[in-house]
Amino acid sequence: MPEFHLELPPMAPPPTLPRQRLRYTRILDVAAGFARKGLESVVLSEVAAKADVPLGTLYRYFPSATQLVLALYRKQLTELHAAPPTTKSPGRTATPPAGNAGGDVPAHALVGVVMEIFHMRLMQPAVEQCLNRAVYTKDSDTTRLLREIDTAAEKAVTAVSGDAALSRVLLLTVTGLVQSVRCRRLSLFEAEEDLKKACFLLTCARRSA
Repeated sequence: MPEFHLELPPMAPPPTLPRQRLRYTRILDVAAGFARKGLESVVLSEVAAKADVPLGTLYRYFPSATQLVLALYRKQLTELHAAPPTTKSPGRTATPPAGNAGGDVPAHALVGVVMEIFHMRLMQPAVEQCLNRAVYTKDSDTTRLLREIDTAAEKAVTAVSGDAALSRVLLLTVTGLVQSVRCRRLSLFEAEEDLKKACFLLTCARRSA
């Protein structure tokens, strides 16, 4: 039975004191390395040891690997939303797809943000596993985290696209492309090109609407 169907222990709210916030952030930063290996590799005792924090402290904030991984992804999306729209990760480009050479700056910025989310999900199997198994249940920490993730992702894309509906379509496209790459129905290059094309086509459609 997937972990999301279990009654997970409640999470303590993020700390407010500077020293505690540094510990909290360090835990999430360390968790990012584990998330690249899959959810089964996110062992809380090992995360605590590597982050140099007491295991009890980690459990207070993140009683399960699922809650830790979802909190990590929420943090990454929040940071992406806070970054300037033109910021792109090293080695990732927003080259227009064939037939759209010279596209406009907003489209390029949109590609950069959406591609960043695509790579975050693709390169962190633990995050993708948690999102795939997600089941909303009433009044649970997991559901709250999932809703905050959805909101943060939409805000990050809408900040560039200026259209919440367009952003939701692109985020659903990201989900489909990540699954296609993982199932080897598409290569990484093909998925990236498809995602770029979707960004440019939707941008053009919005301008002409």
